[in-house]
Amino acid sequence: MNQLIQKKEYGMGLVVHDQLRQYLTFRAGNENLAISILDVKEIIEINTITDVPMTPDYIRGVINLRGNVVPVIDLSARLGRQSSEITKRSCIVLVQIDYHEDAQLLGMLVDAVDEILEIPEANIMPPPDFGADIRTDFIQAMGRVGDAFIILLNINRVLSIKELSQLKQIADYEGDNFSKAG
Repeated sequence: MNQLIQKKEYGMGLVVHDQLRQYLTFRAGNENLAISILDVKEIIEINTITDVPMTPDYIRGVINLRGNVVPVIDLSARLGRQSSEITKRSCIVLVQIDYHEDAQLLGMLVDAVDEILEIPEANIMPPPDFGADIRTDFIQAMGRVGDAFIILLNINRVLSIKELSQLKQIADYEGDNFSKAG
């Protein structure tokens, strides 16, 4: 994974006019997506994910990370796609999510990590109002890379702890009502 990080050095006398932003690109489902490299804490190989009963499909389980319990979200399922199939290229991208005054470490299960791209600020466009297969509030921006666009995710929205817990409560409530009706 270390070969993914490429640093570019600029000479002391060189003035950079166009601010570059770095993004980690990866695949979830059949989508090419990216998040700011500043949001990435670590990329780890999948070892053992422990299932947690009675959680939504997009919560894949938990992992033991140096003695800490870290929830793992299946990004493909969270985006409304089919759950990811774990392959040898699958990995977990660890990110830190803000929640009130605290920060929570979460893992995103992705199908493959591709590379770190530097995208000039001039090539970062606002998200579209329509046409995306992903909830528009999950999209931070669109990054133009050559002739194509890559979706830049807003991880604080995609992995919102408040929303994830509310969805779990709704699922529990609906499950209780279904079992009472049956």
